[in-house]
Order: sequence, then C-alpha cells, then structure tokens
Amino acid sequence: MNIEEIRKDFPILENNKITYLDSGATTQKPQYVIEKIEEFYQNYNANPHRGAYSLSMEATEKYEETRAKIANFIHARHPEEIIFSKNATESLNLIAYSYGMENLKQDDEVVISIMEHHSNLVPWQKVTKQTGSKLSYMYINDDYEISDKEIEEKITNKTKIVGITHVSNVLGTINNVKKIIKQAHSKGAIVIVDASQSIPHMEINVQDLDCDFLVFSGHKMLAPLGIGVLYGKKEILNKMSPFLMGGDMIEYVYEQDTTFAPLPNKFEAGTQNVEGVIGLGAAIDYIQKIGYDKIHQLEEEIVFYAREELSKLDFLELYLTPSKQNHSGVISFNIKGVHPHDVASILDVNGVCVRSGNHCAQPLMRYLGMDSTCRASFYFYNTKEDVDKLVVALQKAYSMFKKYMK
Repeated sequence: MNIEEIRKDFPILENNKITYLDSGATTQKPQYVIEKIEEFYQNYNANPHRGAYSLSMEATEKYEETRAKIANFIHARHPEEIIFSKNATESLNLIAYSYGMENLKQDDEVVISIMEHHSNLVPWQKVTKQTGSKLSYMYINDDYEISDKEIEEKITNKTKIVGITHVSNVLGTINNVKKIIKQAHSKGAIVIVDASQSIPHMEINVQDLDCDFLVFSGHKMLAPLGIGVLYGKKEILNKMSPFLMGGDMIEYVYEQDTTFAPLPNKFEAGTQNVEGVIGLGAAIDYIQKIGYDKIHQLEEEIVFYAREELSKLDFLELYLTPSKQNHSGVISFNIKGVHPHDVASILDVNGVCVRSGNHCAQPLMRYLGMDSTCRASFYFYNTKEDVDKLVVALQKAYSMFKKYMK
C-alpha cells in the first residue's frame, strides 16, 4: 500500500482539512477497526464468560481469540500472560500494587528513568513510601539518552524493580531496554517496560527482550480508547494477588473467604471492555497488513524530513537525540520566548494539530529546565506535506510574536 491508499483508510483524515500531528497522544482509527466494532454490536454483543447461550459464547470466543492474537503479536509464550486493562496506566498501577506492594521491603530500591510518564512514576512514589523502600532515577545526558554508565551505576544489588519507557513520549528517545533488562536481571531485579510509545512503531518480542512485564495502550496503536494490555511472565503473575475484586475473577466465594480464578481471569474483574478488545484485535490485523517494515520505512522518511526542515528554523529550540536511528516519531520544540500553549493555538488556527504542555512528564521537564513544550508526533499516515504545513504554520506563529520579543 502507498501513502495515498493508507490515508483513504482513515475517515477523519479524509473528512477534515487538518494536519494531525498528535499520534503520540492518540492515533486515528482506520475504517477497518471502526467496522469491526460496529460488527460486534450488530452481531454478537453479549457478556463474555457469563452465558450458556450461543451469543454469549460467541462473544467469549471473539474475546479470547483476541487474547491469543495479542500473545502471538508480542511473542508471549502463553495467552494467559495477556491481561486486559483499560490502558497502560491501569496496567502499571496493577503491577505497582499487586507486585510492588507485596514484594518491596525496607531499603529495597525501585529504579526508573527521569523520562517516565507519570503513570510509571507516581504509583512508585506511593508504593515506596508505604513499603519503606527507595525510589531512584536514571538520568539522561546532553544527548537526551541514558548512558551505559548510568544504567550500571544506578541498578545495583539493592534494586528490586526497574521501570523503563521503551520510547520517551517527550523526546522520542529509544532507550536501550535490552541493556537495562540484562543489568537488572544480573542484580536479581524484575523489569517493567512501558511500550506505549514503541509498539505502534516497531515489533515487540517479549521473549527476546526477556522483560518481566510489558504494558501498552490500544488507542496509541489504532485501537479504540479504553483498552490496554498487561503482559507478565506466567510464573510471576501466578504469585500475585488480584488488583481489583468482583465478578469473573473468583473461583468460590464464601461468607468469610474467597478463592480466585486462574490466569488471566484473576486480574479481569467485572464486565470487560469487549468492544475495545475487538477493536484492538482489528488494529493488530491492520498493522500486520501494512507490516512493521513498511511502517518503519514510511515513518523514517517523514521523521528524518521533519528533523531536517525544523532544524532550518532558527527561532526554534529542538529537543532531539543527535542520532536519527535512536529517535522515534516524536519531536518536541519551542519557539524561543513564546509559551507553547500560544504556539499550539496559532497552529490550530492554521489546521495543524500538535500537543502542548508537560506531556505527563513534569520531573523530566523540570530536569531539562523548562515547564512545557510543543510536541509533534508522527505516524505512518503522515506525509511530507504535513511537515511542510507545520513549518509554514510555525513561521506564521513566529511572525505574530516576533514584534513583541526583545
């Protein structure tokens, strides 16, 4: 498929005269995904795992087929290692409370990077305070990367849990997660990989990475809002207590005691977001139809072009790794002397959609000495024309504010 054919698959890009550069927040949805969700409600809407009638059994079958599809997609050994959640945030909280709270003790250490999204930072603040353990950070260098030296010095014999974003949602830096996992395992620690910003763009093999947990949100990879995934090694998940209690996660309930269902049901209390699961399965089908090689080719061309064109604007501050190969589809920037919210508003008037703010990464912003940035995030449905429109809109914004600058 060429880019023209791909863009026709996305109704919102066809129906709106916009340049959408906020896929790092949420991706647009192809018609195929939309139709699969509609098909679910038209043909087999029922509560899975709860009915002895054919419609419920068909809903159950579709639900569990998607679980197996996701396991295959990320190369998990067992379908029951896939737990459905509402997003990566819920998945990370589940790990923090069900694993962290039960396994951390006084003077243990949790190590995360300064790049982490709040969802892989705030839960660890609470858990370490309640368990008497310590929260430590791996910091970035002047190239916006975590050096091997930093990894080796921060992950020690005291470290029990390491949390790392595969790709920074602010800087686009692709972290050396294999190095981090190897170092952590050599010290007896488990590793949680936040793949929210990586799995839309690159193939993930959890066995090759050897991560203990991996999380991601469906809406960043063409699926609906409100569906997320937690992968965990079976032997670890089996030892963990449930995070939420209620229907479908139980085996037997007595007046004073309860036994829990086996994996994966143990962690999926209540009626699940079945339409989201169906939509995520359809999104995976679509990604596999395009192919990660093609996605990489399209994105590399656009992101390299964007780096080049934005670098020509001397009124911009860019926050980028020098290495193009170590950088994904996120570019953060500021017009010198102008608040990012003002810039984003002017860009919006010109039909260009970018994110502005701290991107749920306030400690990183503070470490970099700023409050917020504008962020353009690209996906395979973007074009060079989108980059050109961004550049023109930035030039217009700068011309508006230039006369007020000293």
